[in-house]
This record gives sequence, structure tokens and C-alpha cells, in this order.
Amino acid sequence: MVSMVSGSAEPLSASGRSSEKLSLPSLQSKMKTDPEGYETELHLIRNQFYSALELFQQQAALNFSSISGVGADPTVAKDLSDRAMFLAHVTPFYPKQLAEFPSDLAAFLKSSARTLPSGLRFHATQAVILLVNRKIIDIKDTLSLFMELQTLDDRNLRKLAFSHVVHSIRRMNKNHKNEAKNRSLQNILFGLLQQDDEAKAKRSLITLCELHRRKVWFDERTANAICMACFHSSSRIMIAVLSFLLDYEKIENDDEDSDDLSSEDEMTQNPHVVISKETVYKAHHKGTAASKKKKKAKLQRAIRSMKRQQRLSSESSNCSYYSPLYHLKDAQGFVEKLFSRLQTCNERFEVKMMMLKVIARTVGLHRLILLNFYPFLQRYVQPHQKDITNLLAAAVQACHDMVPPDAVEPLFKQIVNQFVHDRSRPEAIAVGLNVIREICLRMPLLMTEDLLQDLVLYKKSHEKAVSAAARSLITLFREVCPSLLVKKDRGRPMDPKAKPKSYGEVNVLSNVPDIELLEQDDDIGGSEDDESGDEAVSISSDDGNEDNDDEESQYTANDGSEDEDVLDEEGDENDSVDEYESDIDDANEDDSDDEDKGDTEELETEEDDYTEEVSGSSKAGDSAGDGGNEDQKTKASKRKLSDFEGQLIAADTSLRALKRLAEAKTSHASSDSVDGILSDEHFQRIKKLKAKKEAKTALAQQGFKIPSSDQLSFKRVDPSKLEAHVRLRLSKEERLALVKAGREDRGQYQARTAIKQKKTGGLSNRQKDHKKYMPLAAKKAKAQRSRQEKNKKKSRSGKQFRGKKAWKQ
Repeated sequence: MVSMVSGSAEPLSASGRSSEKLSLPSLQSKMKTDPEGYETELHLIRNQFYSALELFQQQAALNFSSISGVGADPTVAKDLSDRAMFLAHVTPFYPKQLAEFPSDLAAFLKSSARTLPSGLRFHATQAVILLVNRKIIDIKDTLSLFMELQTLDDRNLRKLAFSHVVHSIRRMNKNHKNEAKNRSLQNILFGLLQQDDEAKAKRSLITLCELHRRKVWFDERTANAICMACFHSSSRIMIAVLSFLLDYEKIENDDEDSDDLSSEDEMTQNPHVVISKETVYKAHHKGTAASKKKKKAKLQRAIRSMKRQQRLSSESSNCSYYSPLYHLKDAQGFVEKLFSRLQTCNERFEVKMMMLKVIARTVGLHRLILLNFYPFLQRYVQPHQKDITNLLAAAVQACHDMVPPDAVEPLFKQIVNQFVHDRSRPEAIAVGLNVIREICLRMPLLMTEDLLQDLVLYKKSHEKAVSAAARSLITLFREVCPSLLVKKDRGRPMDPKAKPKSYGEVNVLSNVPDIELLEQDDDIGGSEDDESGDEAVSISSDDGNEDNDDEESQYTANDGSEDEDVLDEEGDENDSVDEYESDIDDANEDDSDDEDKGDTEELETEEDDYTEEVSGSSKAGDSAGDGGNEDQKTKASKRKLSDFEGQLIAADTSLRALKRLAEAKTSHASSDSVDGILSDEHFQRIKKLKAKKEAKTALAQQGFKIPSSDQLSFKRVDPSKLEAHVRLRLSKEERLALVKAGREDRGQYQARTAIKQKKTGGLSNRQKDHKKYMPLAAKKAKAQRSRQEKNKKKSRSGKQFRGKKAWKQ
């Protein structure tokens, strides 16, 4: 609401009230309370306004001007501004009498705004704003007027018009958004933005950016209009747009500050962190103090990592991360056009860096292919280049898995050759290794085995930044491709046979993601039944062993006249059979691990083979049983266990084959388990089961989880992190400031004796020992020693040394 300007105190005489003299403010308040009783005064003031307006226009036509502007007579301008403000205040109470006043005032301000005195222009603008706020004039009719007023060289007027436009559009969209009205207003501002007039384009750009930042016009149309302003003919407009786009890309400390979430964020996000009670109990109650401390730290790290991952996934799903570049309709065309302007422009280096950052961010965000961009970056990759870390961060952001490795390989090699060599500075080596790690995280196919082994040797460097960067590279390739590392550097990777995807390889989902977790949860009862069946099988096999042992005892009982040599031979044979059995079990386990990774066709062939083996073993068992029955009484001492061991091995392998076949069938029948239809409850269960799985993997994982390509496209590379642990050279003043800052929390230096003398709170142990009562024997011994010392002193004091006698030599 525009404040009421005090009018002149000149008397106003109306019909019937000649003796009453009123000023404009008092008359205004009375007309608001009794509109019908003051219609004559209204007509009088209306006529005065139009007469003053006509007089002012005649003076402008006759060109009676001065330094301050047209209309050198200050009384005419003062009367006109007072009457305009008065009529603007009372217009809602006299809609019929003042129907033409708003349009006349707006037309007057639009036609002669540049030639008006600053005071009159400001008051007339206030009057128009008052009429717009009271919805007498539509904002659509006056938006171009207020945008033109912002181009004048009047700071107060420019601020007033800008705030009015922003607040009026914001107020219009507060309760609900009128898309048709917003579109018409946007068309006006978009048209001004595309004009060659730099002043109008700049003011329209500032208005659009402010509305976009306040999330009033937070749509793709506004974002595209702002982004397309990068191609304006004026370089100032282009720089303003680039700085606005890069403001959205400012790095926030997501890894550190995001752990300390506010309560509001936690209420809105509610990340599902599921840790087993056993793990929490072990971390707090099991082990020594040091081991419990380590377990608690590991538990907290796991919780933080899961919260961070779930927050990132929720951000990517809810699109809470926002940048105007994300909503480009033709991102490829935008990047190509901006890159061609970058190649031909003659701007200063800072502007070129801004253009480089925007291009790299757009390429990484939309995963575009711009092959000429990497050779262009290659020109500037030098350790002594200005803002080299920002340039390298842009190069990292422009790399993704859709770019051919051959296009990035020259840039990658130049970074290695220019930064990582023995004659380079430690700071450059650390930055180079960190950049190589970030590029290999996005494009691991660029790394070769020889190059990686050379880079890994920097882990022995005495510089902390270099050794830390080399170790981070080792940690990355332990997860991406451990086969490129030397055996001693591989550690314990989660997947020893992991390899990066080849160029263009994509994992196509044929089912709902993570639906196997739901199936596993549903099949817990079935798995328990299977386990009980397995136990029954093992029990039956054990019973078979006991029966065979009973048979053997019967055989040995019948043959009581057996020699000891035969027993020894049987013992040796049993030992050899046990060793062979263990070897076979190990081999079967290895084969089972390899076979689990095979296809279903291999499972079918293995099933046939195992069924044949089972039938053959059963036949062999029958024949062995018949032979045993025939020779039960005569050849019991020569009986061997090889046939029996073969039966056990065949039964074990057949049981494993059946298990693998059942797992394959359950995997094929995944859609049938839930009848092909998933409800919201199913998805909630999948979410909780996924959280449990992530908790287990986070606790078991030693390295770090490699983010997906979508997460990497959203991730912003912080140039300061490329210089991690790098110690920059400080000046003498900075070093002294650091020293003084370290002394603030420390008291003044004092010697230990001075501190002891000022000691308060009781006596020392030595002082307490002096006050202790001594035993009687100790007192007597002390008195005797003191007497002896006194006597010695007396005897020495009475004699004088006179030299040695000659005869004593």
C-alpha cells in the first residue's frame, strides 16, 4: 500500500460549505466515510487535476524546460501530483465518476515519463501502483509501463517499480496459479528479453530471475527463456545469465554438512535406516573398550552413508535438485550453439571460464555428446594455467559413460603427462591424481594396467596429498576392476572378477527393480521347509552311516580271528578315503560356485548328468549290496569303503543339483509369485527390504559404493576437493595469524615451579609426609644421628690444619 502523501493546506470551498476550509488529507478521510455527501468536492478536485494536466502538457509542448526537466514551474507539478494521489485514494469509492481517471493517468505517465520531474514522476507511479493494488487496473495493462520505468536513471523509481512487479505477480500466484494470466505476463517479459535494447532486456531478465528464484514462475518455460538469453547480442546479458545459472551449481557440503539435518528436513524425508538389533548390541556391549569404539564408529559410518544414499535417491526421484539447465527442451542444440559462441568470442578469460562451466555442466547433466569440446579443453590443461582446478572440474563433469573413450583419451593422457611426473610439484601431482580418479569413476575404460601400476607407486610419497590421492585411486579400482591392480594392492574386493561395462553396454530391466527381495521374503517359510528337508536328508544319511557301521561291527564280530596287519591296512585305506573325500568336497564346492554363475541350459544338462549319476550310483549300490550279501560270511575282512563313499558323493551332488534347479525355477517364476500385480503395500515392503539389504552391505563393505551414472550426472564436482590435503604456501602475516589464533585458547606460559607455588586446594604429598608422626624408634635414631653430626662438627671446628708433616710423606 502506497502511503498517502500530504497535500497542500490551501482552502477548498464547496457549495453549502463556504465557511469551512479543508485540506486534501482531511477531505480525503471525510469523503471515504461519506462518499455521497462530497460529490461536489470530488468534481471540483477532478476538474483541477485535468486543468493542471492540460497546463503541464502545454508547457511541455512550448518546451519551457530547465535542468530538472520539463515544467519549470514547481507549483504546477506540485498541484498535479497532489491531485493525482488524492484521486487515486478515493477512486474505489467513486467508480462511475472516476472511471476514466486510471487510464488517463497511466497514459500520461507512459507518454511523458522521461520528461517529467523526478518528484512528479515518483508520485504518479505511486498513484498507478495504488490503483493496481486495489484491482482497478490490471497488472497486464501496466506491466510494460513498469518495465519501461525501470530503465530510467532514477534509482528510487527503479526500485519501486521492480518491487511492485515482483510482489504483484507473487501475490497473484499465492493461493492458486492462473496459467492463462501468467502466460500472458510471461509473453510480455519474454518479448522484452529478446529485444536488442540492452536496458529493457536486462530489467526483464532480472525480473524473470527473481521470480524464478522465489519459485513463483518455477516452470520449464521460464527456465528455457532464461537459458536462451545466453545468446543475446549484448555480452552483459550473457554474463548475467551465466552467473545466474552457475549460482544454482554452487557446491554445498553435501558430504559433511548434510549429515546434520534439521528436524524439518528429517520430517520431510524420513530416511529408512534399518540396522539389526544384534549389530547394535554387539557395538555397545560386546568386546573391549577399543573394539566397541571401533564398532560404534563403523555403525555410525554405515548409518550416515545409508542416509546420504537414500537422500540422494529421494532427491533424484522427487526432483528436489533443481537447475534451469535440467529443463532445457533442446539441450544438445543449446550446448552446440553456446560452444560455437565460445570458440568465436573475444571475451576475457573469466567469461570464457563461465561458458566452459555451463557447457560442461549441461553435457554431464543431460549426458550429451560434444566431441569437439574435449580437444578445446586440451589447450588449457597446463599446471600453470589460471583457475586450473575449475577447468579440470569442468572437464570431469563433461565426462560420462555415453562419450566414446577415444574422444576423451587425448585429454586424459595430457592430464597424466602434464601433472603426474617426477619433476612436477607435489600440489600438481595430487590434483592430477584426483582428477584421474574422478574421470575413471565415470569412464573406467580409459585406464590401462601399466598406467595404473605406475600411478599407484605414488602411494609411497612422503607428501600426504599425493599419497592420499594414490590410495584413493587404488580404492576405486578395487571396486571397479581389481584385475588391473597388483595382487598386493587388491585387498579384499567385494567382487574379485568385477569389470567395467564396455562402451554402449546397458543393463535392461525386465522386471520391477528389487522384486526378488519381496520374493525372498515371501519364500522364508518355504526355505525353512527346505532346510528342514535338508536336515531330514542329512539325518537319513547319518542313519545310513550308522547302519553301515553296525554292519561293519557285525562283520568284525563274526571274523574274530582277524590279523592286526589287515586292520592297519584298513586304517590306512580309511585315511586315504577321507582325504580323497575332502578333496572331492572342495572340488564340488568350486564347481557349484562356477555352475551357479552359468545359464539355465547348463543347469538342465547338469540335471541330466546328475540323474544319470544317481541312477548309476544306485545300480552300483545294488550290485555292491548283492556282492556284500554273497560274501558277507567269507570275505568281510577284504571289504572296502570305496563303493559306499561313491554313493555318498553322488547323493550329495544330486541334492545340490536339485537345489540349483529349484532356485532357477523360482527366479523364472518371479512374476507369477505376485500374480503380476503389485500394490502400494508391496512397494512399501520392497522399500523396507531394500533398506535392510543396504544396511547389511554397508556394515560388511570395506570400500565405497560406486554411484550409478544417473547419480554421477546429478553430482557436482567441487574444485576445492581436487586440492584435498594440499598445503598452500602462506605469507608471513598469515603464518603469524595462525600462530596467534592457536594461542587464544591457551593460557599464559608459566614455569612449573611457579604453578606449584600458586597451587590451591590442599598440601602436596611431600608436605603431608613432613607432618606425619614418627615412630619412637625412628625418633631415637634421628636424635642419635643429629648428636653424632654435632659432635663431628665440634671436633672439626677446634683444630686448624697446619700442613703435612715431613716424616709422614
